[in-house]
Amino acid sequence: MNPAMFSRSAISAAGHALRPRRNPLLSPRFAALQKSFISSETRKAIDKAVGTAPVVLFMKGTPETPQCGFSRASIQILGLQGVDPQKFTAFNVLEDEELRAGIKEYSDWPTIPQLYVNNEFVGGTDIMMSMHQDGSLAKLLEEKDVLVEAEGSEASTPSP
Repeated sequence: MNPAMFSRSAISAAGHALRPRRNPLLSPRFAALQKSFISSETRKAIDKAVGTAPVVLFMKGTPETPQCGFSRASIQILGLQGVDPQKFTAFNVLEDEELRAGIKEYSDWPTIPQLYVNNEFVGGTDIMMSMHQDGSLAKLLEEKDVLVEAEGSEASTPSP
C-alpha cells in the first residue's frame, strides 16, 4: 500500500477533480447579463405612464376593484391621505405582462404596487405604510401639492 495515496494533498487533489466545474455565467460578475432588459418601447411607455399624473400607482387591479391585498392597502392609504382624484391615476399591471415585468426593472423594486409622486419612485406598500405611520407620506404629498383642497382654505375663501 502506498502511503502517499492517502496523503492530504492527494485527497484534496482527488476531491477537486471530482467537483463539477462551475458555470462562469452563474457568477455574480455576470448577474447583470442575466437580467432581462426591458425594451426601449416599454421603457418609453413607462416613462410616459409615470408622467401622466402627479400621483401614479402601478397596481394589481383597479382602484375600484384591487386584485390583491397590497394594492387594496395602497389605495386605502392614498385615500386616507386625501390625494386629489384629479391628480391621481393607476395602471393595472395585470392587463399587460410587459408592463408587469418592466415596471419592476424600471424602478429596481421587486414588488407591485409601486407609487410614483411627481415622476419619482416612492416605494411599495411597505414603504407607503411606514411613511403613512411616521407622517412623512403626508408631508411629501402636501409638499407636492397633490392633496384635495381643504374647505375654508385660502383658495376657496371669498375676498371682502
